[in-house]
Amino acid sequence: MKHAIAFATTIAAMALYAQEPTEYGPPKGTLVIQGGGSDTGTGIFETFINLAGGLNAKIVVVPTAGGNRNHDGSLIHYRAEEVLAPWKDRGCTNVWMLHTHDPKTANTEEFAKVLRNANAVWFDGGRQWNIVDSYANTLTMREFHKVLERGGVIGGSSAGATIQGDYLVRGAIAGPEIMMTPEPEHEHGFAFLRRSAIDQHINTRNRWDDLIPVIRKYPNLLGIGISEGTALVVTGDRFEVIGKWKVAIHDNTRVYQPWEKPYYVLSPGDVYNMKTRKIEKYGAGSPVPPPAIKGTSR
Repeated sequence: MKHAIAFATTIAAMALYAQEPTEYGPPKGTLVIQGGGSDTGTGIFETFINLAGGLNAKIVVVPTAGGNRNHDGSLIHYRAEEVLAPWKDRGCTNVWMLHTHDPKTANTEEFAKVLRNANAVWFDGGRQWNIVDSYANTLTMREFHKVLERGGVIGGSSAGATIQGDYLVRGAIAGPEIMMTPEPEHEHGFAFLRRSAIDQHINTRNRWDDLIPVIRKYPNLLGIGISEGTALVVTGDRFEVIGKWKVAIHDNTRVYQPWEKPYYVLSPGDVYNMKTRKIEKYGAGSPVPPPAIKGTSR
């Protein structure tokens, strides 16, 4: 309970700062960016649902990163009851699935209208280039951004984390081990978090160093590597780390000693200012009990 109150206080303070012009995060709304893995005991989903407005908030779930086609070229069909089951099991009463393989469909009013009054959108994991193929430069993508403009929430895990950045790491069709894709159409995410490149699973897949060549080539970017069961809650140009473990910050403006890795590490509870590239608050550095989920919408 103490952490829930402290976290709410931090978010309220961050929201006040977010009224300033922003360089990285959205001017309005909140991002929840999870590095993959289970959310059990982390408070990540509880935080996302609460920011959306509670169990009655309208949440749109996008499973598209899981793939558009099978290996034989046939279309993958998602069953809404399966995609939405984890959300309904948590008590959510107003959840919707949104998926298409066809950007022409994604560019239609009929398809995108479900987002018009959504409180939040969550992107499931998989391969992030599938999300790009379906929604980049469409009406649906514009409606994703409008959710934030209304003060809503965008969240996602794994591929659903990386898609929120500007430069799209691991966007190559050939495989996720390729950090910088040769395919121009897969070089950019949806830039909910601008001037950033977001990696995930950095602890379990030993990806701590993988953003180094990306930031070397694109020094204007802030590189963010997120562990599993760990997330950023972004408001304006600030974020708080929540969950189980660590976040690696690849900051090209910082001077490193020759024996140091060119990144530094944040822990749960730390609040980081992306504009000033400084830690503004140090947290406890350990997991905390998840907050209770609110039962009513805004």
